[in-house]
Amino acid sequence: MQAVNQASYDAVQAVDDAVIAPVANVYEKGVPRPIRMGLRNFLRNLTEPIVALNYLLQLKPGKAAETVGRFAINSTIGVGGVIDVAKKKPFNLPYRRNGFAYTFGYYGIGPGPYMFLPLVGPTTLRDVIGLGLDRFLMPFAVGGPLRNPGYVYGSFVIRSLDERVANDELFKRIREESNPYASYRELYLKTRQAEIDALKGKADFQKEGSIVLPAITPTPPPAMPAAASEPVSAAPPAPIFVSEPVVQPLPSAR
Repeated sequence: MQAVNQASYDAVQAVDDAVIAPVANVYEKGVPRPIRMGLRNFLRNLTEPIVALNYLLQLKPGKAAETVGRFAINSTIGVGGVIDVAKKKPFNLPYRRNGFAYTFGYYGIGPGPYMFLPLVGPTTLRDVIGLGLDRFLMPFAVGGPLRNPGYVYGSFVIRSLDERVANDELFKRIREESNPYASYRELYLKTRQAEIDALKGKADFQKEGSIVLPAITPTPPPAMPAAASEPVSAAPPAPIFVSEPVVQPLPSAR
């Protein structure tokens, strides 16, 4: 798995240097911010039924009800979710991430093996299965048009470009690390664990509800044989392309 992860990492890096980063720069400079935010809000709004369902599975009916209310407000007053009205006064209903991967972690299912996959980026077996369930159930929760290939591919491109722009500073920080590949792995795994801990009321928060980033410099495991350690990549890191930003706002513990 280590060799496959490294090869995938190198391939994603090459694609980012040649295509993704330049296109993301054009997207940021060429598309006005209100339009980019509207597209982000619209795509997020479509995930709200899955978020509400998973709050119910986590026995958090209050948060499930708030999410349903948020979905109803933004789908109507917010023009189909393009405008995030619900997060503002008098509603004060912020966007919260949730999904089946969160639910698995909440009930103690471990992450499984770490993987770095093309078109996905850093992930784990638990997250792959959870995201697959999210995507499978979304058309049933929101509507059949979400099965349309035009929506599937279009939303993937828009989401990936938006995340590339939003996480540019994070990528720059990781490029300064002595072992960028290991830093990606360390940050991803620590962030995901902090998100699960937040559901149980154990995580620290920043002002806007995101986790306080752990130290990026990876901590080597004690007494690890040399053959089992991850290789150090001398090249700059590949960006992380996932369905959601790596540093994710945390759901409330209630």
